[in-house]
Amino acid sequence: MTIRILPNNLVNQIAAGEVIERPASVVKELVENSIDAGATSIEVTLVDGGKSLIVVSDNGKGIGKDELPVAVERHATSKLPDDNLFNINFLGFRGEALPSISSVSRMTIVSRQEGAENAWKIEVNGGEKSAVMPAAHPKGTRIEVRDLFYSAPARLKFLKSTPSETAQCIDILNRIALANPTISFYLSDENKKKVALNACQGELFDARLKRLSDVMGREFSENSLLINAHRENLTITGYVSLPTLNKSNSLYQYLFVNNRPVRDKLLLGAIKGAYQDVLAHNRYPMAALYFDIDPAYVDVNVHPAKAEVRFYDNALVRGLLVSAVRQALALGDRRSANNLNLAEFVHDNIPDFGGGEGMVLREHNPSGRNMPVFRTPLPQPRRQADLPELERKVFSIKVDDEPTSGTAPSVDSGEVGVLGLAKAQFHDTYIISQTEDSIIIIDQHASHERIVMEKLKASLLSENKLATQILLIPEIVDLSMSEKTRLLEAADELQRLGLSVEEFGSTAVIVREVPALLGDCDIKALIWDLAGEMAEWGKGFSLTDKLHTICATIACHGSVRAGRKLNIEEMNRLLRDMEKTEHSGQCNHGRPTYVELKLKDIEKLFERR
Repeated sequence: MTIRILPNNLVNQIAAGEVIERPASVVKELVENSIDAGATSIEVTLVDGGKSLIVVSDNGKGIGKDELPVAVERHATSKLPDDNLFNINFLGFRGEALPSISSVSRMTIVSRQEGAENAWKIEVNGGEKSAVMPAAHPKGTRIEVRDLFYSAPARLKFLKSTPSETAQCIDILNRIALANPTISFYLSDENKKKVALNACQGELFDARLKRLSDVMGREFSENSLLINAHRENLTITGYVSLPTLNKSNSLYQYLFVNNRPVRDKLLLGAIKGAYQDVLAHNRYPMAALYFDIDPAYVDVNVHPAKAEVRFYDNALVRGLLVSAVRQALALGDRRSANNLNLAEFVHDNIPDFGGGEGMVLREHNPSGRNMPVFRTPLPQPRRQADLPELERKVFSIKVDDEPTSGTAPSVDSGEVGVLGLAKAQFHDTYIISQTEDSIIIIDQHASHERIVMEKLKASLLSENKLATQILLIPEIVDLSMSEKTRLLEAADELQRLGLSVEEFGSTAVIVREVPALLGDCDIKALIWDLAGEMAEWGKGFSLTDKLHTICATIACHGSVRAGRKLNIEEMNRLLRDMEKTEHSGQCNHGRPTYVELKLKDIEKLFERR
């Protein structure tokens, strides 16, 4: 078979297979071109989910008459002025988007530069260009893409339903919009407005938070923690959710590297690792994180779709991300995203009890979804002398319809925090506490579980070496040569953590001691996981996290159980300990430890306001 050069139209179709996967890919490429052109308003119109028609209009700088024919050629771009692939400051740079799109569709470009007498138009059908002709159009560019994949019908078969393709286009536009809060974005499908995001004003952080609220919901903006960290040539900013506001997948984690939306396993894994002690393993936090890094230290030219990146120093990026998220969680550790809002339970939502139906309140959802919430930061404890007169007065506790009076028990020399004073326990599971302007309901098991967990972690940090257990029969674990080498290099650090590992033959190690906290665990599985994760994340990371996981299990079994009766003094002791404990707003599995009912909302329920 003779070697030959493929024709241009076939080359473009092959390239289109990498760049253009579906209508959302077209939207992504064209919108990014509009942003690179300096547009402040971008409008997308879809028909049939983008399969029949995609129109992207902007008010950018436009394309000149002489540049239009060149713009649809392969590897033609205005984005690399110094021809340096290691200094990429634009979203596009490969020069493949327009020729790839035009090779599998019927494309029309109309553009007008500022100050030009008229606009100019060019049509490209399946890679065949027409002559440039004058047209009427305001400043900016309008690109129409009709009959996507008409020249590659095999690709058309793999597209999903119209609603599914529309949803993909909305998702990619939202991701781009989160990275560019100062630009207006609009998307219409079948003459129905699907996205309407006006440009946000103000400082960058304020504009980002407003855009996050528009895209991810007010629930996220009201229950999020600010991230702002810097190390060497890397800066990480953005917001992450409280652990009690979580989802069943990672689709609500938005990552941007130099304003470019990406999906990176390293970064997603780091986020999950940062939440390990405060979130169940099958739940995911919401996040929007922006990584600003010197272009010389990141490679965005990994794949034509530009959704993947590679960092020069993975350890630096991961380490800074984990520490920044954990620091934010520590600062907001006593907040719970599930502070109940009774506004929806006012008169119009109360059923007619005369009809025989009882009043049903919506069940609490630990994931933080589908329930109106608002954040209430939990300050540090206050001394009794600093409390309003109402909280220093005698409290009355009513039992069996007989009021009994007495002062609240003395706790820590009169120290009373904003969780208030315990008033009663119901169903032997929940504690009722009263503050100046609210009623707080505390889950006694979940809250004590967190307290015990943090005490165990503190004891781990305070000891030079953990208490260990000598194995009656040492465990021999077979590893690959590289895994064994990495493990033995960290032997001293592992010894301090209570794990004694020694060389045993050419491809095995022998374990003689393990941390006493581990109990009857699978030693081989622990060593295998430890060796594998050391190769990816660095020394010692996995073992510490595994110990914290064991601490969580011990805390769960060693905490006050639901169903145990507590007296008032025990309840108040629990509240005071919660106010001093890190991450006390949620238990070890990410569930809330308390909900707060504001007095003003309760008064609305009874029409007192």
